[in-house]
Amino acid sequence: MFSRVQVKVGGVPVGGDAAVVVQSMTSTRTDDVEATLEQIRALTVAGARLVRVAVPDTAAVEAMRSLSRESPVPLIADVHFDHRLAVGAVESGAAGVRINPGNIGGPGEVREVVEAAKARGAVIRVGVNSGSLQRDLRDLEQRDPAAALVESAVRYCSILEEMDFTDMKVSVKSSSPVVTIAANVALSERVPYPLHVGVTEAGTRWAGSIRSAVALGALLAGRVGDTIRVSLTGDPVEEVRVAFEILRSLELAPRGARVISCPTCGRTKIDLEPLALEVERRLEALGLDLEVAVMGCIVNGPGEARKADFGIAGGEGEGVIFAHGRPVKKVRQEELVDRLFEEIAAASGC
Repeated sequence: MFSRVQVKVGGVPVGGDAAVVVQSMTSTRTDDVEATLEQIRALTVAGARLVRVAVPDTAAVEAMRSLSRESPVPLIADVHFDHRLAVGAVESGAAGVRINPGNIGGPGEVREVVEAAKARGAVIRVGVNSGSLQRDLRDLEQRDPAAALVESAVRYCSILEEMDFTDMKVSVKSSSPVVTIAANVALSERVPYPLHVGVTEAGTRWAGSIRSAVALGALLAGRVGDTIRVSLTGDPVEEVRVAFEILRSLELAPRGARVISCPTCGRTKIDLEPLALEVERRLEALGLDLEVAVMGCIVNGPGEARKADFGIAGGEGEGVIFAHGRPVKKVRQEELVDRLFEEIAAASGC
């Protein structure tokens, strides 16, 4: 969305004036075609427009033929150490390939990957992580890890440019949000290509979501980043959900379904957390562009959430359902969620 150059990954525009693209990566064995396709489809339903798959061996290369043919979104092959796997993945239909030129081989091997990408119209992502820097950058890494990442990425971009190849995306990732922010800001000033941003090895769903939100939020708010991935330990579908919540918070994606809820206080006389979770679950299933408030205080709830489309303000054993800041009806606590969604259904015609 913010780079000076735009590329197309299997028809999906990335960079330039294109919207920020959410992507994720499968966690299945790539050569298990059915399981991998099932996960790709789940990621696509969640909103991912690009999906990366690991290609660690020739069995995965062979699987890429079926995966590329059946996938509802373009696939990116993730390859390390063996350039022949990268070439094979592109020839098997991958719309893009992620390589680190520092561990894929010498200039001859890199050129083979470049020539395959040129022939097939594939995009190369130059991906640099803090664990894969050249030896001569180790001292710089100790002093300034962000600068070392940037220097490594710029070198690799230059290698591809010298081979007359510019259909590339670039990424510099660290497990540190602070380093990730600094590196990507600096890189955006040195290369014109789309940047794929994310915190690598961010952690579990709770901690990883927070670390990713800090880094991606800061970068995207500063107009840095064209594709994003939230790297979480667990179901990759959760990565996509978190990524879209980050984009919606920055008004970089359609608002979609959103639940806002209060943190509770001494006035709260209702078990608010399960109520909010149930509303969130049912609202997500409807797929409507709505904001729904779940508030724990019947006194101030409607006022504090008056901009929400619909909401609940709980009291002791009962609660008020409101629409656009105005009370609609008072109902018993156990009926709150059902009656709320009756109001939503009546208003939305679903």
